[in-house]
Amino acid sequence: MNLPAESVSTALVARAVLFDMDGTLVDSTAVVEQVWGEFAARYGLDIAEILRTSHGVQAGDTVRRFAPAGADVVALTAELGAMERVRTEGIVALPGAAALLRALPADAVALVTSADRILADVRMGAAGLPMPATAVTADLVTRGKPHPEGYLRAAELLGVEPADAVVFEDAPAGIAAGLAAGIRTVAVGPNTGVVPDGVPHIPDYSAVTASVEAGPDGRPVISFLL
Repeated sequence: MNLPAESVSTALVARAVLFDMDGTLVDSTAVVEQVWGEFAARYGLDIAEILRTSHGVQAGDTVRRFAPAGADVVALTAELGAMERVRTEGIVALPGAAALLRALPADAVALVTSADRILADVRMGAAGLPMPATAVTADLVTRGKPHPEGYLRAAELLGVEPADAVVFEDAPAGIAAGLAAGIRTVAVGPNTGVVPDGVPHIPDYSAVTASVEAGPDGRPVISFLL
């Protein structure tokens, strides 16, 4: 979905900020397409359909959906994960992502990703972005996106109610997860699908500003202008 040529600015106030990783903070498109393309070629699968439905969900869920009957899903998922961890060429941060992270209080930020912790560390490092101290990775949840477990867990770890947080997400599954958690959600980039009504949509963080003040309880209050 492309943004209109002119869009109205949106103001949001939050106590915590929850970011997806791939496509939201980190552009890893080249590696993702390469690895899943090899998987599709091996089994004669439709790579376009895999990429269309795999964005934002855990790798194991995609393997389970597309692998041939009788395939060892656990072994295949591990193999694909190992491939992804050693391929970092072309991975970059989204425009404005590094500056936005620097502007936010570290104790009010969490990463919520369908990648496991090792892959998250690799990709954030390759993009030159700091790993938030609070990270809910695939190995820490029992149900991946679009289930809201990861986002609810992140809000809990940061000590905020879902209504006091904001999610930044780029994939339909992740946007659905944020909304299901009862968290205000911002859609990022070109791969969001049809953005639900009331969800702001930004191309990247180039025009996003964030200011931080201390609330009555001494905890940070973050004001965004999108």
